[in-house]
Amino acid sequence: MKIWDDLSEVPNDWPESVVTIGVFDGVHRGHRELIRRAVNRARVLEVPSVVLTFWPNPAEVVKRGDPPARLSTLEQRLRLFAELGVSATLVLPFTPELSQASPEMFAGNIVAEGLRAAEVIVGENFRFGHRARGDVAMMTEVGKRLGINVQGVHLLTADRDGDAISSTLIRRQVAEGQIAAANRALARPHRVEGIVVAGEGRGREMGFPTANLATTPYAAVPADGVYAGRIVVDPYGDAKVHRAAISVGTNPTFDEDITRRVEAWAYEEDDLELYDVPVAVDFAELIRGQEKFSSTEELVAAVDADVAKIKTVMGEQVR
Repeated sequence: MKIWDDLSEVPNDWPESVVTIGVFDGVHRGHRELIRRAVNRARVLEVPSVVLTFWPNPAEVVKRGDPPARLSTLEQRLRLFAELGVSATLVLPFTPELSQASPEMFAGNIVAEGLRAAEVIVGENFRFGHRARGDVAMMTEVGKRLGINVQGVHLLTADRDGDAISSTLIRRQVAEGQIAAANRALARPHRVEGIVVAGEGRGREMGFPTANLATTPYAAVPADGVYAGRIVVDPYGDAKVHRAAISVGTNPTFDEDITRRVEAWAYEEDDLELYDVPVAVDFAELIRGQEKFSSTEELVAAVDADVAKIKTVMGEQVR
């Protein structure tokens, strides 16, 4: 998949293409449906498929004081786009200047001229241009003048409660610890990425050395508790996957510890050296909420019980 970091990088001889547009944070099931439609339509027309996305999330620029949590890093998004068969992705830098662009300028200069869009496929709630003034109807109207066919796609609904799948819904589910529901909407485990840094060393002393994660900015960290999941070491290189017990919270058993952390223990490995290594932590299922224990011995016993449950969740034989 070709990756362009600015409109100026699109080749002058780039052919007509089928374009889908969005932030696509999380690349959830609804996003995947849009992207698959664009890819399939491009194959029918025998032209490239293009994802037009933005970095950072426009809401981080427009709502500086209250940015939404990020369900995925840019690297993860690009990896997922490529897996869906996209020909090229334009990562458009979202700046205050771009936020002032009129819908007509955005559609004309970027979509029509920059990407040579023959067709545009977007979700029915698609908004664009200054103050999000543009919608599917406006894109369709502008598209007629520019020779672009525009399709607005109905949103998918969640399996159980009928809510429309959206990044906003998934952020709420993650924040509330509803990881199983979030994973269904994402069609993959929710992931938090970062670099392993030194912690207090208490876990190692008690027999379960944890990797303490310095998360990427604005990461959507789940609610406090213990989770089943995996550690992926060097996720964009020579990825190595280890089943893990994951702790999110402040370690209330130790009163002086008020720092909220994401820690993961690869309980099948004794010799992992992960300091300063990039890792991804994939969350599979919530095991229990955060608890305060009266002693270190009680905490160790709870961790042993957690691991037994985690092994069951992860499909392992418990001995």
